[in-house]
Amino acid sequence: MAKERKLTGWHALAIFGGCFAVIISVNLVLAYSAISTFPGVEVDNSYVASQHFDERRADQESLGWTVDAKATGGLLILSITDADGRPVQAGTLDAVLGRATHVQDDRKPEFSFDGKAYVARESLRPGNWNIRMKATALDGTPFEQRVVLKVES
Repeated sequence: MAKERKLTGWHALAIFGGCFAVIISVNLVLAYSAISTFPGVEVDNSYVASQHFDERRADQESLGWTVDAKATGGLLILSITDADGRPVQAGTLDAVLGRATHVQDDRKPEFSFDGKAYVARESLRPGNWNIRMKATALDGTPFEQRVVLKVES
């Protein structure tokens, strides 16, 4: 017959310490993961950036642009339309394509305007993607937007 085991104070202390060790270990792994994948600083000085925010936003909204993105058939299509729904060709366009949570998949698509939209050859894996675009209107007005793109499998 098996010997009956008692739960002693040392056993309770070991269980208690083991649970805390697991919790602390998981927290350390998650903290390291969050810090190591953070893309970095958005602006050098947020106070200075905020001083012109309303002015830049009003200028951008006055353009009346709407931006839409889709991925189909190995192509990434970025459509910019004006308030009347007509395609817009920007003076300049700079875009970074990547994931929202890390920068390891970030890349700069080579967009070309086809008369209706900006098109680049990109094969994207399923999931959520962001296009962080900076464009300039023909009159010199800057336009910045983060476009969310969901790629289905």
